[in-house]
Amino acid sequence: MFFHVLTLFPDMIRDGFTTSILGRAAEKRILSLEAVNIRDYTKSRHKKVDDYPYGGGAGMLMQAQPVYDACQAVIEGIQTRKKTAVEEKVRVIYLTPTGQVFSQQLARELAREEDLIFLCGHYEGIDERVLEEIVTDYVSAGDYVLTGGELPAMMIVDAVSRLIPGVLHNDVSAEFESFQDNLLEYPQYSRPEIWHDRQVPPILLSGHHANVEKWRREQSVIRTAKWRPDLLEDAELTMKERELAEEII
Repeated sequence: MFFHVLTLFPDMIRDGFTTSILGRAAEKRILSLEAVNIRDYTKSRHKKVDDYPYGGGAGMLMQAQPVYDACQAVIEGIQTRKKTAVEEKVRVIYLTPTGQVFSQQLARELAREEDLIFLCGHYEGIDERVLEEIVTDYVSAGDYVLTGGELPAMMIVDAVSRLIPGVLHNDVSAEFESFQDNLLEYPQYSRPEIWHDRQVPPILLSGHHANVEKWRREQSVIRTAKWRPDLLEDAELTMKERELAEEII
């Protein structure tokens, strides 16, 4: 998987990609990250990439030209790597509060791509004309506003990366996490068996794998009903599980 991030702060992106699980995956060349400085593509000798918006208003707006040229350079690099002149459509994701809210379902969809380009806005946003020309997906990190798109981009890179085979030490772990089957993840415990007078649930010490899986499933249903009942609408539940959830809601 190749990630390409168009940003005014490339060091911020690179620093977030060199540690822990993602760092190890990059060392193994399972993942690749290219942080592209949009300022490198401005035609302004002062490296200026913003200007006042037409019609007035607060703040500055990122200009179309440097954003477009940075994106085109990335696309040409992808074509060179693939040794093809065919204009293959690469998904360009603009991080914006006006986009669809990012979800695990979208993460799974994006994980099927070979290349992803992320466009990080700043100031009051980006000239609409270049967005209309290059952006394929408008994605939001949630219903709040941040100072830029770098943190949402890093969040999405992390979520997508975990779904790439070989990134996690144990690939099976991605199959039993929150939002799989529209349920939150069950509670988990480690040693010691008793901590602060709190005991690990006895079922987890039983060694009976079928019963453990049944307990975990029930706990996922209970947690989801308590904390995210909205998810249950699309969850595939048995009649007994549905009754269990309704008792809590």
